[in-house]
Amino acid sequence: MAHFKTAKEDIVPFGQKLAFGSGHLANQLFPAALGVFMVVLVMSLNMNPILAGLLGALPRLLDALTDPIMGFISDNTKSKWGRRKPYIFIGSVITGVAFMIMWQLNPENSQTYNFFYFLIVSVFFYIGYTIFATPLIGLGYEMTPDYNERTRLMAVSQWMGQIAWMIAPWFWVIIYDPTIFESAPEGARILSIMVGGACMILGILPALFNKERVAPDDSKMVNLSMKDLAANTKEFVKGIKLTLKNKPFMKLCGATFLIFNGFQTVAQFAMFIIVYYLFDGDKVASGTWPAWFGTISAIATAVLVIPIVTKISEKMGKKNAFIIATLISIIGYGLKWWGFNPENPWLMFMPIPFLSFGIGGLFTLMMSMTADVCDLDELNNGERREGMFGAVYWWMVKLGTALALLTSGIVLSFVGFDQSVDQQTVDTLTNLRIADIIIPILTALMAIVIVWKYDITEGKAHEIRKALIARRGKVSH
Repeated sequence: MAHFKTAKEDIVPFGQKLAFGSGHLANQLFPAALGVFMVVLVMSLNMNPILAGLLGALPRLLDALTDPIMGFISDNTKSKWGRRKPYIFIGSVITGVAFMIMWQLNPENSQTYNFFYFLIVSVFFYIGYTIFATPLIGLGYEMTPDYNERTRLMAVSQWMGQIAWMIAPWFWVIIYDPTIFESAPEGARILSIMVGGACMILGILPALFNKERVAPDDSKMVNLSMKDLAANTKEFVKGIKLTLKNKPFMKLCGATFLIFNGFQTVAQFAMFIIVYYLFDGDKVASGTWPAWFGTISAIATAVLVIPIVTKISEKMGKKNAFIIATLISIIGYGLKWWGFNPENPWLMFMPIPFLSFGIGGLFTLMMSMTADVCDLDELNNGERREGMFGAVYWWMVKLGTALALLTSGIVLSFVGFDQSVDQQTVDTLTNLRIADIIIPILTALMAIVIVWKYDITEGKAHEIRKALIARRGKVSH
């Protein structure tokens, strides 16, 4: 395949990559912490798993619906601070504060009260998250026009994002440590303030230090005003249709939906399997094992997976790198059957180097590939719409997450998991372990089928860029 050297002016300075990565650390820390904190609802507030699944699913559906709107607004904003950065700043503040308030739950309250309190506050949380994350993703798509530099930029951002997954598993240990907090709900209340504050600071950094790429044609940006609401609604719908008609992009969305959906459905199962299968429901004996499992997975992704996937992408292309990484992850999921062994808990770490290729390869490559798709869209339609593409892409991710969290609760209920007892039945744990393996393997195989005919290679991306430069000249920063 053809290879092209990255021009000096297309290289994103390392400081810029770190600032962008800091935003992604916040972007990853929110869902990583949320996944751990959600366990408190079931294990310590005794909420029904299906209700807990609804709390994860319902607000995310709203969040997914607002993403395209935010993408449209971001793409068409005209301000002296840029199209993306004002929203990144404001959104990070709203999200951080809402996260703090969301977890002020007490076991003395009824299940109904805790359910509706959490549901209402989480709506504000996810609105803020949309305002923050959608422009952040769009910013990343436009920071460099180079095929391989895009992958390197996303590799740095995903590497920093993995820090969130290294840290978050220890929240479970901290929350349930009786020497730190009197109860898990108290731990969640206090720790949420620290996490929300840290994410707020990290999320603001891209707004302060990253540079935006100048829009190629301001005349094609709509005026965001109430008097133009009808015309803007028409343009918004048109933009959605154009985005959904982009076949290469829809392949990326479909593959991401499947892999992330499969991963998220079983994400909580590892903790339940470790506690209830390896340690027979003894939360004290399970100690830090669940935290180490999550942390080692994140370290493997950052240190092993992201560098390897980046190199494979440069040598063999992004699509081939994705297929290879996904196949390796399937091996890892299969090894879980032998890795989770009550006789030797250390074996739980055996599958990690393999299964980490799934999510680690997914977002490093898919975000880079989406940036290439934005160039193709400009060539076909004459507009830069990174915000809309980022919004629709993450709409698919969040839709998958919402369905996954709901599915996760249904699977737990279906296999007979009883949150009110310390020991689960043999059949329950066997079926839970089977689901933990089969679900992500099936979704991974379907994702490979979907991207098999994706055709934007490095050579094609270079030709698209040449055609764009010939049409509108180089875009400055």
